[in-house]
Amino acid sequence: MDESRKVGRHQVVVIGSGFGALFGTKALKRADVDVTVIARTGHHLFQPLLYQVATGILSEGEIAPSTREILARQRNARVLLGEVREIDLDARTVTSHVLGRATVTPYDSLIVAAGAGQSYFGHDEYAEYAPGMKSIDDALELRGRIFGAFELAELGASRGENVDHLLTFVVVGAGPTGVEMAGQIAELAHRTLRRDFHAINTRQARVVLVDAAGQVLPPFGAQLGARTKVALEKLGVEVLLGGMVTDVSERGILVQYKDGHTDWIAAATKIWAAGVQASSLTKTLSEQTGAPLDRSGRIRVNPDLTLPGYPEVFVIGDMIDLDHLPGVAQVAIQGGKYAAKEIRRRLAGKPPQKPFHYFDKGDLATISRFRAVARIGRFRLTGFVAWLLWLGVHLVYLTGFKNRFSALGHWAVSFIGRGRSERTATEQQIFGRQALTRLEGGAAGLVSNDDLAGPDPEAAARRRAELEEQALAEIRLTDSGERGQRSRT
Repeated sequence: MDESRKVGRHQVVVIGSGFGALFGTKALKRADVDVTVIARTGHHLFQPLLYQVATGILSEGEIAPSTREILARQRNARVLLGEVREIDLDARTVTSHVLGRATVTPYDSLIVAAGAGQSYFGHDEYAEYAPGMKSIDDALELRGRIFGAFELAELGASRGENVDHLLTFVVVGAGPTGVEMAGQIAELAHRTLRRDFHAINTRQARVVLVDAAGQVLPPFGAQLGARTKVALEKLGVEVLLGGMVTDVSERGILVQYKDGHTDWIAAATKIWAAGVQASSLTKTLSEQTGAPLDRSGRIRVNPDLTLPGYPEVFVIGDMIDLDHLPGVAQVAIQGGKYAAKEIRRRLAGKPPQKPFHYFDKGDLATISRFRAVARIGRFRLTGFVAWLLWLGVHLVYLTGFKNRFSALGHWAVSFIGRGRSERTATEQQIFGRQALTRLEGGAAGLVSNDDLAGPDPEAAARRRAELEEQALAEIRLTDSGERGQRSRT
């Protein structure tokens, strides 16, 4: 039992470890409450930079520091690992699961900040062939697929095979993530890797950006969208607008246009950056409160971010349907701070705050090195100035001085030079998750559920004797100087 957690003190449970959860928890640092953060991963993910992990610029640790380390100095906060699957609003409990084991945590106030995942618009089978960009697992798998495609193309070309499909990369979705991903793959092929292979010319790689919308970057407006499209095409990216993906397989992707004609693109590497779906927790909250869900699974909340009939439950970030708020980090950050402030005011007996008001700080997206687009109020910026702004903002929001310093060093190497230090890829990164999904029970199927079962005492004794004998043999060889001596037998 944590001695710092006082009996009878107000218990706040925070679900998630993203921006909203983290800023909400930090805002309760000096409050007379105990905070329990429950998340399915042990890290806080800076999701806007996932594409840089996937393309070898940054390591996963630089954008995903340990949640426990971030909150280590906050004495009234603890972190629990687990995926929350059940919330009982009447009993005020949260049930989380990890490797088949359930933990029930009671609360007095609840902040639900579970975020959103990738949406395949009813075709979840596409995920096997076109990973999304929502997690570290996604980024590492894509890193393996991208760099692995070049390796396989080199191998195939050296045998005289046609490798066009291996050198074709398709990005689905022309929002900020898709634009940044397509731009970095183009730079990777045309600049970074151009001297690393002999049988293939990486500058001939084909990078395709597909979207059903009529323009690139719709949230940025028509002007910036048009400029971004031109900039991408100058990089060598094929931008296909008005095309809806109707099929994805291991060998390629099928795109259908408004006039009915289709285009099959043979490609080994596909990246899905189109659409988001709110956490499935919104469904259980909707069933208990009657609050409606929109098409993306986001739940309608009160103007103070609480659920109808349950003022102690706050829902924030990508999970909420309120005033057409976008699914961006700033909405989550401001929502987390708002919820924490409301909890503090209630405990102090103060009147409630005014309804939540989102302050739009603008949008940023990179196209390539030294080139970005920015929308800040009425201002529209492009090129190097926008890129400097992007650089400063992302450095500010990276958690921890160490991560800021190392990220800046990697950016200098990648953007001023052409090196990328994070190019390590393994088969496990590419196929490991697929193997787990095919295993009955997932990862829990690899763990014994028999908590009482201990090791076989006789087997343990035999193994201990073997290890002791090996150790004695090693000692004798070293002390007698027999290592490297020819055997006389």
